[in-house]
Amino acid sequence: MTTPPVPDPEGPSRYQRLHHHLHRNRAVAATTKLVVTIIGGVVLTGGLIMMVTPGPGLVGIAAGLAILATEWDWADRWLQTARRKLEEAIEGETEEETRKRKKRALITTIITVGTVLVVTVYVWLRDWPGWAVSGWNRAQSVIGFLPELPGM
Repeated sequence: MTTPPVPDPEGPSRYQRLHHHLHRNRAVAATTKLVVTIIGGVVLTGGLIMMVTPGPGLVGIAAGLAILATEWDWADRWLQTARRKLEEAIEGETEEETRKRKKRALITTIITVGTVLVVTVYVWLRDWPGWAVSGWNRAQSVIGFLPELPGM
């Protein structure tokens, strides 16, 4: 059994007044719900994708759920759980994990810069335009249907 909400002595908040205003008309209410659902769904999906790719996945999930919670009760319940998980993740990170994360970022940066440098030097030493044209000519001799390069 749920308890009724306690009335705010200051009156409705700005958000509550806006929400009430947007839901006075059925057509505007449906449009608002549709737009909020689409935007919240896109942000939530982005957060879920960032859970397996680089990026702040938990923050994206929490933001998407916060947007959806303006119109959907189930999203509000999920948002409370997501906030709790986000706080646990923030509190759970130790100094050692932070050092490991920074070390991995440094190694990744060094490897990326080194790879770009090696490729740049190789292309510069091997005369990129001539190398590309001769490679294309070799490919044409093997694969007969390749077109001629423009200006050749």
